[in-house]
Order: sequence, then structure tokens, then C-alpha cells
Amino acid sequence: MKFDMLNYRYPSRRSVICGRKGMVCTSQPLAAQAGLDILKKGGNAVDAMIATAICMTVLEPTGNGLGSDAFDLVWFGGKLYGLNGSGGAAKLQTLEKMKAKGYDSMPQRGWDSVTVPGAVSAWSELHQRFGRLPFKELFAAAIDYAENGYPVHPIVGRLWNDAAKVFMPFRDKPEFRPFFETFLKNGAPAIGSLVRLPDHARTLRELAETNCESFYRGRIAAAFDAFSKETGGLLRAEDLAAYRAEWVEPVRTNYKGYEVCEIPPNGHGIVALMTLNMLQKMDTSLGRDAEPTVHKQLEAMKLAFTDGQTYIADPRFMKMKTDFLLSDAYAAGRSGEIGAEALLPKPIDPQCGGTVYMCAADSEGNMISHIQSNFRGFGSGIVIPGYGIALNDRGNGFKLDPRSDDCIAPGKKPYHTIIPGFLMKDGRAVGPFGVMGGFMQPQGHVQVLMNMIDYGLNPQEALDAPRWQWIGGKKVELEAGFDPAVAEGLRKRGHEVTVTDDFLSFGRGQMILRGGDDVLIGATEPRADGCVAAW
Repeated sequence: MKFDMLNYRYPSRRSVICGRKGMVCTSQPLAAQAGLDILKKGGNAVDAMIATAICMTVLEPTGNGLGSDAFDLVWFGGKLYGLNGSGGAAKLQTLEKMKAKGYDSMPQRGWDSVTVPGAVSAWSELHQRFGRLPFKELFAAAIDYAENGYPVHPIVGRLWNDAAKVFMPFRDKPEFRPFFETFLKNGAPAIGSLVRLPDHARTLRELAETNCESFYRGRIAAAFDAFSKETGGLLRAEDLAAYRAEWVEPVRTNYKGYEVCEIPPNGHGIVALMTLNMLQKMDTSLGRDAEPTVHKQLEAMKLAFTDGQTYIADPRFMKMKTDFLLSDAYAAGRSGEIGAEALLPKPIDPQCGGTVYMCAADSEGNMISHIQSNFRGFGSGIVIPGYGIALNDRGNGFKLDPRSDDCIAPGKKPYHTIIPGFLMKDGRAVGPFGVMGGFMQPQGHVQVLMNMIDYGLNPQEALDAPRWQWIGGKKVELEAGFDPAVAEGLRKRGHEVTVTDDFLSFGRGQMILRGGDDVLIGATEPRADGCVAAW
């Protein structure tokens, strides 16, 4: 893929960053620099990505942590690999028990929202298969930041302050006490102030020494078990001991000569592919800023999301198979339903989630797309005392309807929102990309890719451009920056349009693409504290 680096078609606020020997992109500058340091020490892209990911659990705890899940797409030695680092429900967690507790839907906070964390296992699996430097070395920067402190960046500071309000109703419950002691002891930290996480530092040292085994089959697992039993949780040491991140075959579709790759279910990356397949059958040549184009994009996304919410689950339980959802017959049938008026499909709640995305590339041609997430902000609000491990709230992705493929069951993985992306052409890597933010993620993937492939924007322009998002029913949000005529035209078609300048609700992304002469081209979101660290 070649981009015109000089003829910018969209008034981007920043330029792309170029490098040759290596590059790391993420939403936190100090983490990106830590990854770049690993490349300069002789590590490869995977080493750099692991070091960056570990740092992010310290530097951006508002979106991820040691209790997160993670997914990866890895281009290594001329082949694309997929890694699913999401965990399942506890073996004691049954539909009957959730109903007995009075739930009509899965909770967003507390022990019952927790699934077995997969990110730590994913780091270990990545390193065992592709790593070059000693594993312990990849923890050094994160330990230093946790022990000696780091300054809170602006977006993280805002998210931290928002989280303080969200968790305030839980402050007197025993299971939430370690969360407040770890992250809100003196309230949310001010932007620019120093934060230290000493418990986190001790845990990272133990993970480095034990190659992460302690987390699943050692002293840390025992601490999980003890705190869960003490405070009413169902997670046990046996659940952790049975877990390992799973290598999977990426799913892909051809979009106008490019191969767009995602992780298969239980993630919803196929929603982006389903949408692109429909859009490929429609005329979107009027341009990205044209109201008819935005209408078609929204309608295709609605249909893909409706089916995704209905059928995506742990693949062992899916009745509707991925191959059909990505088939030409499916795309033709669904795209044929799109007309001039706004449809009213089954609504979803596309709440922007707590996630971090990062990507890396090295001079040998290796590239990695990595995403790591609690789900909603700090996650469940459960922190393992003495270890600083903030646990995810991924169990909220389950349904409590026994007719649903995604109904909760012991050991089952929930519907998952985090999706790393990867772009290829003619069997060769173009590069990793991602847009974090809950149910915004496939919507962001579609818009960023079309911005580049259909409309010729370069990577930074494609990320900077204003976005739309479907938020359920006929409700649509447009980011400030669209021509007012777009909003008015959509309203005439029956869309319920809100224009907002709250940029955090439209996702935050990064990407690295390999251009001519193997030059690396990096871009990062203006909606994040992001950084492209290049060498």
C-alpha cells in the first residue's frame, strides 16, 4: 500500500511518523518508549510489544491491568498468527446461581462480572513462541514505573477522575476495599502528579521470576482463591490452573484488493468484516464526507452488529458458524435490505470501554497487533489485596437467556469486544491497526480502513477524521467536524442524530504500515495521549 505523504486530503492536526529500524505505537508515550528501548537492545517486535503491554498495566490502569484479557495478530517469518488471551467463567458460575442472586442481566461490577484473566498468559505464550530477549528483561521498565512513580497524562487523568465517580457507591463493600486502597486512596490523582503502585511492582517481579506461572499455578493464584472465598466470589485456584491463552487461526475477508484480518469469535472482529463485505456491494463513491455514504455505512453496521450480538459467542457454542456470516451469500442478502430510510434493528449498547491498543514492528519484517482490556474502565472493581491486580468485568458480556448461544456456563468464554486488526495485500503484510473502545471498535475499524482504501487518506488523516457511531435503534452520534449537511440529511432519512464534541466516545487507535523501501509509517489517535516511537 502506498500513501502520498505530502498531498494531505484531510486537514489532519499532525503528520505521520516514519522510521526504518523499528516502531512502537500506543496511547501512552512512556510505554511506547519502553518498547522502543527493547528494540534498540536487540529485541524483536514481539519482545517490544510485551514490554509495552506490561508497562501499560501500570501507566494506563484506567483501561487495562494484570487482570485483563488480550488478543494478538502476529506477523512473524512471513505468516500471520492469532492468539486469543480471553478467559472463561469460573466452574462454579452457573446460570442457576446467577438467577438465584436475582440478576436479570450480568452485572458490570463485583466478583460475578469477573472471568479468568488471560493477558498474563498471552505475554508468556507470545514470548515462548517468538521472543528473543530474556523474559525478565521485558518487565524492567514497568517495575521501575510502578516502584518509583510516573506522571499521570491528561486523558488517563480524566478517565481516572470519571472512574472515581463510578465506583463511589461501592466504597463500603469489603470486596471493593483493595480497589480504593490501590487506586483511589486519596481520590483520583491530578493530571501531572506522580503515581506509585508498589503492590503492582512486587507482582511484576514475581511474574518475571516465575515466567508468569505464579499467576495461574502458584502463590498469586492462591491469593486469588483466598480473597474470592473470603468476599463471596466464585473464582478458584482450579480455574486459573486450567487456563492457557489459545492460538487460533485469524479470520479474514478481501476488501477491494486488501485482506482485512481479525481474531475469530468469541471476539466481535467479524462484525467489521461483515460490514465491509456488505459495503463492498454498494456504491460509496461519493466520498467519506457524503451523507449517502455515511447512511450506507451506518445501515450495514447496524445489520452486522444485530447479527453479531445474536450469534457471536464462545465458538464451541455457536449455532451460526463464522464461515456463513462472512460468506458472499450473507453479504448479498443483508446488503439487499438496505434502502433509503433508516432501519430499526435489534438495539445494542455500544458503550465506549476501557481498553488499550498497541502495535510494533521491527527491521526484520515482524509486526504485531495487540489489544489488552479490562472492559469498562478499571473493570470489575475487584483488586487482589497485596498484589494490585485489578480484575476484568468481561463476564458482563454473557447473557442470562438459556436460548442464547452466549448464555453463561462454567468455563465458557463470553462475547468479547476487543479486536486487534491486521491488513495484508497479495499475501504480504501491510501492517497492524486497531481502534479501542468497547462496541465502537468494529465501527472504528470500518471507518479507518475505508478512509485509507476507498478515499486515499494517509494513516494519520484516517485516524484524525471525524467519526460516526451507531448507539442503538435509530440513534446515531456524529463527532463534531462533519459537515452539518450530513447530520441534516441523515435526519431526513429517519436517523436520530446527535452531534457531540465528546471525542472520548469515538474510540482511540494506532497503526503501523510498511511502505516502499520497507519504511515504517506510524500514526496515533488525537483522542488519546498516544505516541509513535520510531527508530
